[in-house]
Formats: sequence, structure tokens, C-alpha cells
Amino acid sequence: MVSVARAQSGTDSLLNELNAALAKKDQYVKQKRQQITLLNQNLQQARSIKQQYAGYEALFEAYKSFRYDSSYYYAKQLQVLSAELKDPLLIASAKMKLAFTLLSSGLFKETLEELSGINAQLFDAADKSDYYFLKARSYFDLSDYDRSPDYFSRYDPMGIRCIDSALALNKQGTFRFLELKGLRDLRTGDHADGRLTYIALLKLPGLTPHQFAVNACCLSYIYQVKGPEEKSMGLLIRAAIADIQSATKETVAIYQLADILFKKNDIDHAYVFIKQAMDDATFYGALQRQVRISSILPIIEAQWISQIEHQKRLLYTYSFIITLLVISVVVFAWIIFKQLKKLRVADEVIKAANITLQENNRSLEELNQHLSTANKIKNEYIGYYFNINSIYIEKLESFQKSLDKKLSSKRYEDAHITVKNLHLENERQQLFHTFDNVFLRIFPDFVQKFNALFQPGEEIGTPEGQLLGTEHRIFALIRMGIHDNDRIAKLLGYSVNTIYSYKNRIKNKSFIPNDEFEDRIMAIEAV
Repeated sequence: MVSVARAQSGTDSLLNELNAALAKKDQYVKQKRQQITLLNQNLQQARSIKQQYAGYEALFEAYKSFRYDSSYYYAKQLQVLSAELKDPLLIASAKMKLAFTLLSSGLFKETLEELSGINAQLFDAADKSDYYFLKARSYFDLSDYDRSPDYFSRYDPMGIRCIDSALALNKQGTFRFLELKGLRDLRTGDHADGRLTYIALLKLPGLTPHQFAVNACCLSYIYQVKGPEEKSMGLLIRAAIADIQSATKETVAIYQLADILFKKNDIDHAYVFIKQAMDDATFYGALQRQVRISSILPIIEAQWISQIEHQKRLLYTYSFIITLLVISVVVFAWIIFKQLKKLRVADEVIKAANITLQENNRSLEELNQHLSTANKIKNEYIGYYFNINSIYIEKLESFQKSLDKKLSSKRYEDAHITVKNLHLENERQQLFHTFDNVFLRIFPDFVQKFNALFQPGEEIGTPEGQLLGTEHRIFALIRMGIHDNDRIAKLLGYSVNTIYSYKNRIKNKSFIPNDEFEDRIMAIEAV
């Protein structure tokens, strides 16, 4: 129990560090832009083509994990300059850089085409190793993207052969050798050897933040599969911190972390991190990551909104209880104050009666009368005090029983009438608007291609002020890979029968056969 608590404390501490890094992410991006500004100034001072090539190469290195369109631009400029220099080695190197950029954006076919046009025999051992490593990554990423056993069995061995070719060019114990060896162990399922390899790699001195983040993610996956789980979480968090501090936008650590935290029901952190992952993917221009993140972003957002609604209900309930308790305390204090004040008056009457008795025997009857009156006052007010207390105690007991009964039966609206004023529909509409924006960034032609499945004049219109209609959203979720009617119903706030009705009505309206309609929806391509 102590070790579990200690591990949880360590994870919480790292999450706090990650949140602190996120709070300063704009500062890190500003530093990155300042670095790029200096590189641009150096480029302006270049006087020869070789100096220009060096300047463009420096800018490519600065942009390659920061922004796709800029890294692509400078990679193309390097191709132009290398052609002007007529240097075969520089031409091949420029092609390598362009291939790296294309791979980072998810353009696998184009990456392999660029690599196939490179004469690797021009490279020295280090560059040739980089060539085979990049080619292996292309096959592995393509295999992961297809997620089909047929293509997996085809692409993975091709990637392994490239890794073996790269390993033969590197000295054992070096960073590149260990990185290649770890990736090979990871792809072949040799997790025991891979764990030792990555541990040795991460102990090497002089690792850049990006190098640490990439390889920490790989080791984190091994721990996720084989345990211990807390080490997997710790490595992912540290990798995400390194990515943020180095202003790296082409990253997977924070996305994987959000997915794990969501499965652990840590919705607050999962929501913050998945939003950051989408921001990074959008900023960089990594289309395949945007699609992958979009598959779980609406689900996490829906859970987050549901949690916020639950917290609001609890807050209003607790506020109501506390308000009642404060009012009760104030009332009791006022009653006690009044009782004490009247008791003081009674004491003064008794004192006056005693003085009158001493001064004059004749006033004895008056004094007795005053005393009798005072005693009557005491008795009446003491009775009144206890009566009031008993009434409030009974009310509190009744309130406690009623509140316990309502809370135990989850009838929160009876416990606090103001909860009825919660505008939950606004939160749901905001969720729809966010989903529409994200979805249409990925599938900008979805509405047009969807309406092309109907006869002219039979198209499905979009409600005014909205990006997508209900019918569009149902089939948008199906296009995103959510085919379960129950899941769709929960996300859109409808019953399962309503979803069935919508789908059947749309399919019957289309000129496409019903059993082919969803296949045509799935065939709509992203940007």
C-alpha cells in the first residue's frame, strides 16, 4: 500500500509539472520563433549558393518538428539549390529531408516515392543509416495506419529488413545503434530485450529533448504492456514535458497520455491533454494525427461536460445545505440573544424588588408581585426557548431525513429547486459546434458529398446557424468510425430508436441501396 501511494504521489507530481509546462507553452513557442528569426537573418546575409543551402538547411532543422508547411517549403528550396550546385550528395540529402517531412505529415505513399528516388550509395555510413531508418519508419507507420493483418504482414518485415541494414552500419552502444535496436525489439515483440535497450539509451549523456521524448514513448509502451504501469505513465508525462519545453508540435506523447488518463477516468486531465494534442497536430499540419485524435476527442469532451454537469448539481446541493445551516445558526443566535436580554431584564426587576423590600415593608407585597411576575416571565420564556429549540430540532431532523431520502434516491432537483435552471442544452450545443468545426476541418466536402447521394431537390439541408444538421452528425460519427447506435444516441442526446429512425429515413430517401449507403459514407475522403 505504501509503494502504491508513493507511485501515485510521483505521478501526481509529474502531472503538476506537465500542467506548469503547459501554462508556459507560449513562452517556449516564442523562444522557438526567436531562434527561427535569427536563422532567417543569417540567411539574408548569405552571399553564395552554398551559404544559402546551409541557411535553408538550418531553417529546415528548426521547422521539421515544429511546422509541416514551413519544413516542406525549405526542403523544396534545398532541392532547388542542390540542383543548381549539381552536387549528387546534396541532391540526395535534400530528398531525404523532404521524405522526412512528408512522413511526419502522414503522406506515406509520397514518402516512399521520394526515398525510392535516392541513391543511398552516395551517403557515408551515418547518412546511409539515417536513410534506412527513415525507410523503416515509413513501413512501420504505414503498417500501423492500415491496421490490417494482410498489410501488417507485408510492411513490417520490410521495415525490419531496413532496420537490420541500418544496424549493420552503426557501432554497438552508440545512440543510433540503441535507437535502431530498441525499435527492432519493439516491432518484433521482444519487450524484455527492448526494455533493457531503451533504458541504456535514455542513460546516454547529451540527449536532446526530442530524442528523449521519442524514445521515452517507446519505453513507456513496453511498460504499458508488461508493467509496471506507473513507470509507463511517468515516462509519457516526462516525454510530454520535453516536447512542450522544446516547442515540438510533431508529437504523440500527450495524445497517448490523454488516452490512458481517459481510460483511468481522469477526465479533467484527459480533456486538457487531448485538446493540447489536437492543437499541436493542427498547428503542425499532421493530418493522420488529427484524424486519430478526432476519433476520441468528442468522446472525452462529452464525458468532461457530463462531469461538469454532475459537479454543478453537487455544488448547488451543497450550497443549499450550507445556506440552510447558516440560516439556522443565525436564527438560533438571535433567539439566544433575545432570551439573554430578557433574562437580564428579569434580573433587574428582582434587584429592584429586593431594594424596595429593604426600604419599606409596605412594598413587600409589590416586591412579591414583581418577583412573581419575574418568575412568570422566566418560566414563559424558558418554555418558549425550549419550544422553539424543539421545533427547530424537529425541522432539522425532518429536513435531514427528507434530504437523506432524496439524495439516496438521486432526486437532486427535489433537494435543490435551482438545479432546474441549469441550461444543460447550451453545453450540448457547444459540444455539437466544437464537433462540427473539428469534423469539417477534416472532411470539408462532407456535406456536398453526402448530398450527392440524393436526387436533385432531395438533398438534406443544414439548419440556419449550424454547420451540420442532425442527419449529417449521425453519419459524420459513422464516418469517424463510431457505428454503435447506442454510442451515437448517447453522444447526440437521442434515444436509440430515434437514431434508427433517422438512419432508415435517410437511407430510404437516397438513390443508393440501403446496404451500400454506409459504405459510400465511409468512402468520403478527408483532406
